[in-house]
Amino acid sequence: MSEKNSHIRILVVDDEELVREFLKEALTRRSYQVHIAEDGKKAKTILKEESYDLILTDLKMPGVSGLDLLRFVKAHHPETQVIMMTAYGTIENAVEAMRLGAFEYITKPFTSGEIELVLDKAFEHRRLLDENRYLRNELSSKYCFNSIIGQSKEMNEVFEIMKIVAPNHTTVMIEGDSGTGKELVARAIHYNSSRRDKPFIKINCAALPEGLIESELFGHEKGAYTHAYARTRGKFEQANGGTILFDEIGEMAPGLQAKLLRVLQEREFERIGGQDTIQVDIRVIATTNRNLTEEVEKGRFRKDLFYRLNVISIHLPPLAKRREDIPLLASHFLNLYTKEYNKDIQGLSEEVVSNLTRAEWPGNVRELANRVERAVVLCQSNIINLDDLHAGGHSHPNNLDDFPQVPGTTLRDFEKWLILKTLVSQKSNRTKTAKLLDISIRTLRNKIKEYREADGDEIV
Repeated sequence: MSEKNSHIRILVVDDEELVREFLKEALTRRSYQVHIAEDGKKAKTILKEESYDLILTDLKMPGVSGLDLLRFVKAHHPETQVIMMTAYGTIENAVEAMRLGAFEYITKPFTSGEIELVLDKAFEHRRLLDENRYLRNELSSKYCFNSIIGQSKEMNEVFEIMKIVAPNHTTVMIEGDSGTGKELVARAIHYNSSRRDKPFIKINCAALPEGLIESELFGHEKGAYTHAYARTRGKFEQANGGTILFDEIGEMAPGLQAKLLRVLQEREFERIGGQDTIQVDIRVIATTNRNLTEEVEKGRFRKDLFYRLNVISIHLPPLAKRREDIPLLASHFLNLYTKEYNKDIQGLSEEVVSNLTRAEWPGNVRELANRVERAVVLCQSNIINLDDLHAGGHSHPNNLDDFPQVPGTTLRDFEKWLILKTLVSQKSNRTKTAKLLDISIRTLRNKIKEYREADGDEIV
């Protein structure tokens, strides 16, 4: 018989000797460690000294009944699974046992094959629970505050705010340029809150077509529209009890902003095509790379929604404003990617560290991670040098020769120049342009519209 079960301990509890002997023989044949108790009282005595992975107990026994034993097990060994054995006449009691925490019940008489199937089901369930617990612990570890790298004054201020707001249920707005780690901060807040074991649902406001986002958020009833073949739960329902992240909230269409405001105020909504009001308990976190105050002034973002979202504001500085963190981040990404690609690389040369620290990093932490990953892949020695850093057809990170460097050039003029230059290089393909600039197609369209209206530029 398979030895994979040899570490599993099972306690059989039944006042009938024939049942005890039958189960001991059947389970021992499958290599389980099997122990016997002739009644509930004896089982409780054993459980005060020993622990078991699973208990098979009769429901109806003199003195301490199966239900009494179940309550004792759940109070003192909550991880132990309990399977109830019952005669046909006590099914109602077996259902009550399930309500109290028993995993399953099986009716007498049963065959060895039937009991083995129930055990397999129980241990598969236990395996999934352990796996989920492990994954939750991994997530909590991955998104703990210590996993966000930084020792600069700016980042220490961010950490202080995060530690204060994480235990609360307040709405949080996270502002910062693309690539600064806004989603990482949002996840860290969730996984350090009392909602950590509940869902974390992300909505990318820039990626969802306007015609679909309402259904994605609120769900729909069967027949609500063409191809709505079944009821579908939206993101709000999926996030119930947990956290919902609106990534790049500034990209949300004005019509949907009003509907989102109602959910934030009332914590309720209706599915598309439905009449029932659904109530939810959610924490809302929003991120944006736009200046929403300016968006409100220009009438592109609702003022009332802005104030509802902006209860607590966290601003993530661009990487160029926290240069002392760059060596730490580079070392972190080096360790991460050497493990991922199984490379024996000991470190970064002094020239590389100096080069990285002086670079402008318009793509922020995401761009730095990409640069280090590429260098790890291409490196053929145990130290990453400048040749590795610049290999792969990519220019020097400090090479700004092509950028307009006239003193007095505004940030807006530079942004406009960069967008138009990229559009020309991509032959006016807006999808490719947006991808290269790491912005959404909607952001690109808004920028082009702004240049047309403000400057009179004819841009295709």
